[in-house]
Amino acid sequence: MTFNLLFILNSILFGIGLAMDAFSVSVANGLRNPHMHTSRRMIIAGTFGCFQTVMPLLGWFCVHSIAEAFQAFQPYIPWIALVLLAFIGGKMIWEGLHDQSEAESLQGGALFIQGIATSIDALSVGFTIAEYELIFAVTESLIIGIVTFGLCLAGLLLGGRIGSRISGKAGIVGGIILILIGTEIFVTGVI
Repeated sequence: MTFNLLFILNSILFGIGLAMDAFSVSVANGLRNPHMHTSRRMIIAGTFGCFQTVMPLLGWFCVHSIAEAFQAFQPYIPWIALVLLAFIGGKMIWEGLHDQSEAESLQGGALFIQGIATSIDALSVGFTIAEYELIFAVTESLIIGIVTFGLCLAGLLLGGRIGSRISGKAGIVGGIILILIGTEIFVTGVI
């Protein structure tokens, strides 16, 4: 294997495909807090980008060391994503219905859970790149993370623009989006 345009294009496409859940969650986060500071946007997008970088490498490592144990864990991935995103989405809906502050910033624990929930499916990418040497697996994972970072920043900005227009109900809409994303991950993972 060599570094070439096809490898880079393949990595970018992987990144786009894997980032769609994180992009959608970023839109929901932007809806919830339309006046978010740039530094907070960078932290959120960076968190999603980091998770999307680490998860394929973790999957690659699992294939090369503990593949049998990971195979047993894989059927639970859709369930985990559904529970995590439904919990956060439900919390956002509850806060929106009870007039909790929309400007309240996404806390570290919730952001961490969102990062796991939206990137857990990226573990399986480690299986598809299992034949790669470590340097190629790291490069592909970094490209996936960079693409995710860019798409999540765009999602936060888009959500912020929409959120400023629907202000009072943005948290409810964002919560519904998270629950729908969790349901989509569950349905596509189980079927």
